[in-house]
Amino acid sequence: MRKVIVNEFMSLDGVAQAPGGADEDTSGGFAHGGWHMRYMEDELARRWVLASIDEAGGFLLGRRTYEIFAAYWPNASEEEQVIAEPLNTKPKHVASRTLGDPIEWQNSAVVQGDLAEGVAALKQEDAGDLHVIGSTVLVQTLLEHGLVDELRLMVDPVVLGGGKRIFPDDGTLRPLRLVDHELTSTGTMLATYAPAES
Repeated sequence: MRKVIVNEFMSLDGVAQAPGGADEDTSGGFAHGGWHMRYMEDELARRWVLASIDEAGGFLLGRRTYEIFAAYWPNASEEEQVIAEPLNTKPKHVASRTLGDPIEWQNSAVVQGDLAEGVAALKQEDAGDLHVIGSTVLVQTLLEHGLVDELRLMVDPVVLGGGKRIFPDDGTLRPLRLVDHELTSTGTMLATYAPAES
């Protein structure tokens, strides 16, 4: 059985919206797009991100993240191929109620039917772990259904004051245990959590 591993760039106040660019996601009036990129200047942070992409057996993406990635990574520059190649070639499973198969980006397919049931079925497959990148709405749904096996959070020392978060605001207690952690030269915490045994 393979795991679902959530990989997120997050501010100290829990925001995961638009870490990569000014126009990535301005919904809700979010004005701080690209806030995370200065923290990627650290070599440890870059290695951590690349290792996660390399080890993934495939990716589980929300529709918006899929559309951003599908528009960018197939046309990535030569120096970005170390990230683009695994993202382009590995299987991608997309959570969407509006997209229909086939979808354009190579090795991509929409998760059919009920999302929780579809992801539970994917977890039963004999394949490498599924990594979630971005996809805040998808991550909330996965957490609500107990489908997340690991959270790999890059928590940057910045407060954004509002924006999309990955944790559901549903009043449910979800104890976690710290599996691993490192600190970068820029003050970013690289923390891995798993659900705590209840």
